[in-house]
Amino acid sequence: MKKIFSDRIVTAIDVGTTKICVLIGQQLADGEVELLGIGRVPSEGLKKGIVFDMAKTVRSIKKAVEEAQLMANITIDSAVVGVSGAHIQSRNAYGAVPIGKKGVTREDIAAVIATAQAVPLAEGQQVLHVLPQYYSIDGQDKIQDPLGMFGVRLEVQIHMITGSVTSVQNLVTCCEQAGVRVQDLILEQLASAEAVLNQDERELGVAMIDIGGGTTDLALYHEGSIIHTKVISVAGNHFTHDLAVGLRITSKDAERIKREYGLATAALLEQDFSVEAEMVQGGTMRMVQMSEIAEILEARSKELLSLVHEELITRKLGHFLVSGLVITGGGSLLEGLSNVAQEICGVPARIGHPRITHNDPEILESPMYATGYGLLLCALNKQRSLHAHNRDYAGLSGVLMRMKSWVSDFF
Repeated sequence: MKKIFSDRIVTAIDVGTTKICVLIGQQLADGEVELLGIGRVPSEGLKKGIVFDMAKTVRSIKKAVEEAQLMANITIDSAVVGVSGAHIQSRNAYGAVPIGKKGVTREDIAAVIATAQAVPLAEGQQVLHVLPQYYSIDGQDKIQDPLGMFGVRLEVQIHMITGSVTSVQNLVTCCEQAGVRVQDLILEQLASAEAVLNQDERELGVAMIDIGGGTTDLALYHEGSIIHTKVISVAGNHFTHDLAVGLRITSKDAERIKREYGLATAALLEQDFSVEAEMVQGGTMRMVQMSEIAEILEARSKELLSLVHEELITRKLGHFLVSGLVITGGGSLLEGLSNVAQEICGVPARIGHPRITHNDPEILESPMYATGYGLLLCALNKQRSLHAHNRDYAGLSGVLMRMKSWVSDFF
């Protein structure tokens, strides 16, 4: 029988457009993660990561939580929750403050970040994350931790992520009505990156593309810090819709065909064959050619990855991709997608699988669990930081600073 330590238990909830995933885990003495329970149910009530039907969303969250609790044989009352959606915005900002005679203090670090954060926000937006990219003293070389250093002027470059107050408040409310208190909110691509990227990739430069059901989330890292994020409103559900429209078949069968036979490029099709599918009119069955399926999916794959490439080029970020692209999320399961990404973006590409660290079930190695497992790791990092330093969470390998609690603002 598993020995469970209540003070080490953490719960993560990935509220996606196509699925709700709840993971319950505990931190072991050696710092490893042990999964205790997992719940996964179809998501109802969300579009493009945004709640549009609270009652359906609450039911889905509640059902996923119940499944995870049953497997873990424990009851949870709080969790960290992933947030995404087209409402997410981001920007880089700069701040500076004078340094006292005693050197850089924690108060100075907080003050310089607050200075950088003091920029006008779009109406209805509120700060979700502030991520210091680097510090410098008197304009010298980049510094990751300036605490205790001497100089005249402390500077910081930050990446600030904001979200719609209304959208996030609705998500928090759904969790609360499902019986789960929201401990913290974490941007989903940051969580996914925690699960699938290694430190060398973060240092040399890498772009992570998380293809979910409603949105595709982009996060770019360089020198260990995040330098750009973007939410693209083209994702896995668009592939399904294209098949349904192009083949005139039901959405249910379009999803099944995508999962069982989907190819991101027709070049991988060695021999054409037929697949049976239900027509949208009359419920009759018809045979569709695999070559036609591949042609439809290839067009959407190229469109999505071209949008990613355009974002990188427009923002002049292409030279940072020394380690190339890491593609994860349920949408990355489309065979050949990394080949298409490499062709369009001109850099190496791989599929990102969660790097499970203990005797967790192999199912967690699927890219579709990257966000959920990453949220679990973030929660454990927070717990470890609180126990080790007895201070506020620095989070996500020390680069994520929570400046303000959305949850306390709402409730």
